[in-house]
Amino acid sequence: MNPESLMQAARDVAKCAYAPYSHFTVGAAVLTRQGHVYCACNVENVSYGLTSCAERNAIFKAISEGEREFVAIALAAPTCVTPCGACRQVLQEFATGELKVYMTTLEEAQFVTTTLAQLLPNAFHFEDNPLPKTL
Repeated sequence: MNPESLMQAARDVAKCAYAPYSHFTVGAAVLTRQGHVYCACNVENVSYGLTSCAERNAIFKAISEGEREFVAIALAAPTCVTPCGACRQVLQEFATGELKVYMTTLEEAQFVTTTLAQLLPNAFHFEDNPLPKTL
C-alpha cells in the first residue's frame, strides 16, 4: 500500500472518532508486514485518563487479529500531530525504529513523514531492563 492510500484510510476512519470533549478527531491506519491494514479512531471518556488514542486502538485491533509486525502507520487529525509518548512506546513494542510514520491533516493540506526511531530515540526495550529472575 502506498503512503497516500494509508493516509486516506486514516482520514476516513477519523470520521468515526468519539471526541465530544476535545472535538479533536484522530484516525490511524497501521500497515502490517503481511500487507494488511487496520484502522481505528480515538475514543474519549469524560475521565480523560481513560481516553484511548487512535494509534493504540489500531495496533491493538491488529494484535487481536494475530498481527505482530508493522511497517508503517498513518495518522490523520485536524492538524499534523505526532503520536503521544504512550503510543510511541506501544509502537516500539511491535515495530523496529524503521517503522514509517505518516502524519497528515484531515483535509489533505499537508503531511510529514518520519520514522519511529526519530520520534523515540533511545527507546525502552525489555532487554535493557529485564525482570529479575528471583524476587
